[in-house]
Amino acid sequence: MKPIIVVCNLNHHFGKESLKKQVLFDINLKINSGEIVIMTGPSGSGKTTLLSLIGGLRSVQDGSLRCLDRELNGADEEKLVQVRREIGYIFQAHNLLPFMTARQNVQMSIELHENISKQEACAKSEVILQTVGLGERVNYYPKNLSGGQKQRVAIARALVSRPKLILADEPTAALDSKTGRNIVDLMQRLAKEQGCTILLVTHDNRILDIADRIIHLEDGRLSIITAD
Repeated sequence: MKPIIVVCNLNHHFGKESLKKQVLFDINLKINSGEIVIMTGPSGSGKTTLLSLIGGLRSVQDGSLRCLDRELNGADEEKLVQVRREIGYIFQAHNLLPFMTARQNVQMSIELHENISKQEACAKSEVILQTVGLGERVNYYPKNLSGGQKQRVAIARALVSRPKLILADEPTAALDSKTGRNIVDLMQRLAKEQGCTILLVTHDNRILDIADRIIHLEDGRLSIITAD
């Protein structure tokens, strides 16, 4: 099975000179196509930093990081943008624009891709919102949606362009246990249907069973907890 992510001897730091602090140490990781991998670890261990590096949201400083067949160490902004377009992002803060409806928030994501008309983007957005159970709320604004419904919009936004990779950072942290379970079950089902890979950061031990593998990051160092 071909790896989607290959990380070799990755190090990362914040600050400069006397304020320089290393936050990731010699990270080595491979994630294959179609895998669901959960990353655990205490707050401040570097999980979000690693996720943002894999997603092309931060620049790689030291080591090799290949994502979707592209080397990100030394990648210019144009290449990073190309990688980002093939990734779906889901975060704890759903980051919906409050002045846009559910459909418009989803549609904005797909309109970033070339060769998609506004009409097609609108249609695809409504279909994916129906898929996540929000068919009757496509024209609702975020202020009129519950926390779980906002996360469903965020999932729809991440999946509408059928990405090869989903990166999720604490997607259930602000949700009650039942809603959080429904959200990850939905992510798992849709990802399997679309054949994409998921890397999910969480503190929520109640959702670990969806993972093919669990990895653990602590003090900037990675260890494998379980494998399929």
